[in-house]
Amino acid sequence: MIRRIDLIPSKLKFLITVSYDLISLSIAFFLSYLLRLGGDIDSFGVPELLVFVTTAVFTIACFYLTDVYSSVTRFFNAKSFVKITAIVALSTVVCYVSAQIYEAFLPRSIPFSFLVLAALFIAGARALVGFIVGKQWFEQREPVVIFGAGTTGRELISTLSLGSKYQVLAIIDQKTVYVGRSLFGVKVYGLNNIEQLIKKYGQFKVLIAVSEVNPERMKEIVNVFEPYALELLTVPSMYDIVSGKRKIDELREVSVDELLGREPVEPIPELLNANVEGKVVAVSGAGGSIGKELCRQIIRQRPEKLILIEVSEAFLYEINQELIEYKKEHELETPVIPLIGNVQNGMLMTRIFDNHKVQTIYHAAAYKHVPMVENNVIAGITNNVLGTYEIAQAAVFCEVETFVLISTDKAVRPTNVMGATKRMAELVLQGLAKRDHQTRFVMVRFGNVLGSSGSVVPLFKKQIKKGGPITVTHPDIIRYFMTIPEAAQLVIQAGAMGKGGDVFVLDMGAPVKIVDLAIKMTHLMGLTVKDEENPNGDIEIRFSGLRPGEKLYEELLIEDNAEVTAHKRIMTANEISLPWPEVNQLLDKVITAMKDENIAEIRQILIDAPLGYAPLGLEPAKHLNDKKEQLARLSEVPQN
Repeated sequence: MIRRIDLIPSKLKFLITVSYDLISLSIAFFLSYLLRLGGDIDSFGVPELLVFVTTAVFTIACFYLTDVYSSVTRFFNAKSFVKITAIVALSTVVCYVSAQIYEAFLPRSIPFSFLVLAALFIAGARALVGFIVGKQWFEQREPVVIFGAGTTGRELISTLSLGSKYQVLAIIDQKTVYVGRSLFGVKVYGLNNIEQLIKKYGQFKVLIAVSEVNPERMKEIVNVFEPYALELLTVPSMYDIVSGKRKIDELREVSVDELLGREPVEPIPELLNANVEGKVVAVSGAGGSIGKELCRQIIRQRPEKLILIEVSEAFLYEINQELIEYKKEHELETPVIPLIGNVQNGMLMTRIFDNHKVQTIYHAAAYKHVPMVENNVIAGITNNVLGTYEIAQAAVFCEVETFVLISTDKAVRPTNVMGATKRMAELVLQGLAKRDHQTRFVMVRFGNVLGSSGSVVPLFKKQIKKGGPITVTHPDIIRYFMTIPEAAQLVIQAGAMGKGGDVFVLDMGAPVKIVDLAIKMTHLMGLTVKDEENPNGDIEIRFSGLRPGEKLYEELLIEDNAEVTAHKRIMTANEISLPWPEVNQLLDKVITAMKDENIAEIRQILIDAPLGYAPLGLEPAKHLNDKKEQLARLSEVPQN
């Protein structure tokens, strides 16, 4: 709501303020005479009036020249009080000197009375108005508690006190040296006082004022507040603040990757540059979640040229514009070529690779959503398998140096068509790798990435903002998660390690229970979960049941024989592959069945093929139990 005082024109405010000051000076001057003379003011005449006019004009002029009238009354502080008092003190000197000049009657006590009364009427009144207006203003601001009493916290309090959005209720810090003290009039509490503050003030936002904190530390901080269902915001990085990109009060939501607290590993420059720097690089599926991030990472390594291949014009335009802006900002001359094309068109891919002399390909174009592919089997195979075959054949024909396939953990003992198609795409490249040509084929396998299209994180956030319910397929379902930037960076480095036909697996860390993720996301947004224990909660969680082909547990290795590499988060999997004639025969069977549009036969071919594909209900019970025990030990997720 807009305050009525803000609707008053500036010129009118100025006239009102000047008028008030003149009245205050008049009262202070004449009241000083009354107090000194006891009501006998017969001696007050023209000289004394001239003294007053001189003093009043001097005072108002000083107020104007020192910007007293340009300051906002509701932000009146001690510094403003001292300024006004100093001007009034100087006016008192002018009052005494002018009395000597005009030979006016001015007892010595009157200037001192005038000083006290004028300062009280002018500076004191401003302080009172500032307090009254400020009190009303505070009530319109959002209540917040700041975590961190250090330098960043103090700067944030100082900045917020001048703003109109947040009212700081308290400060929380874990260092006992701060607890019990006050900063800018705000008391500092310990971590054990959170419940006490909630009882006193109700729900409030927590502003995390700890800059340049590592992921593990941020995870610890988030875990402290998350159970209380308090909305968390954090200050920008100190780099952004110092560089002027962001202000300290430009707060942002705590992201889910900060909730997971995964410490990033510095990339190995030699691996990051090997297939990119000074080379012509192509990215298929450049407009997808992984494709976009690959493009962002690649452009930083200064390739000779970057080719964007995308079937969606809208997605291609978006990433192309982003890269153009990045190039301008960093003064890069790297040509970026956006091309609309389908990887299933082998002739088009061959023409692109030949015309641009492509040296490295990152193949990220695929249909990845399990239920969609389950209901569109032919489309899934056409894109994920035959599309990979066509673009790989084009790479071989054009003597592309390196071809990197973005694979998935769902390719391991798949229970759905999508996973089966990705495993089959791996077999195609493994088979091609054994033939005589110049192209190195590398496959990189990883799990879910945070924030990608169709992932649970943006879905949950959308559902929470709508007021729920949050839909989770099963109470026991767990998944591996990794941030998109980390995944793309590791893909580029893994691609540089391959010798041909290699399958690399990214270390995804411990798996996450999806229902726990939903609860924590709800709490981070300042809301509570509605269940039997808390029937008055804000957001309900509903279990919708596993979707067709969906696993409870994902895995990254077919066999438990992974080996370490030069990078601590990249492993190589020694897995069974097929010779090209057998792969080619399998492709012929699938293509024949697709021509007849015989979905049942296609599914049976995938089951019979050496893919490890076992639709739900056909997977051996013993394997399920063994895997459940293994993952329970790994992630400390309780078994049911």
